Amino acid sequence: MGLEKEKSDTSIIMDEDEFNRSIEPILSKKGKVYTAAPDRDPNDINAHLKVGFEDVIAEPISTHSFDRVWIGSHAAFELVKFIFYRLLTTLLAVPMAFILGVVFGVLSCIHIWLVMPVIHCFLMLLPSVQVVWRSLTDMFITPLFHSMGKSLSSIQVKTTEN
Repeated sequence: MGLEKEKSDTSIIMDEDEFNRSIEPILSKKGKVYTAAPDRDPNDINAHLKVGFEDVIAEPISTHSFDRVWIGSHAAFELVKFIFYRLLTTLLAVPMAFILGVVFGVLSCIHIWLVMPVIHCFLMLLPSVQVVWRSLTDMFITPLFHSMGKSLSSIQVKTTEN
């Protein structure tokens, strides 16, 4: 009269169609479905800001603090970083977005309506300026450097050791 331990095997035999039909209502129920958070930095502009606790504070193998101190400091670091980031973005995100929107709007306007037309005007004028510049250098600078080269080419330098 003792307790006997038996190993029992249970199995459910279902064909694939019946299994798919029986699981469809479960899958189609609208429940909490967690999707991946959207990537807010798809171009990886701020890759240098992905700083973790181990990147800032690292204890070499030869010197370790108590485990509870390490865990507590890690938790404090992550908590303070999280809270201050959320606090500062709450206070500064909207005003900075407004200011940066104005700055980039002004810069775009200046670039489109001022800088590019001026550059295109210069590019249109440059061929004629190039002709004038080339003739001036051919008339004055080229003969000067040719004569300096001819007169200085006759100089011979000898070095002797004393």
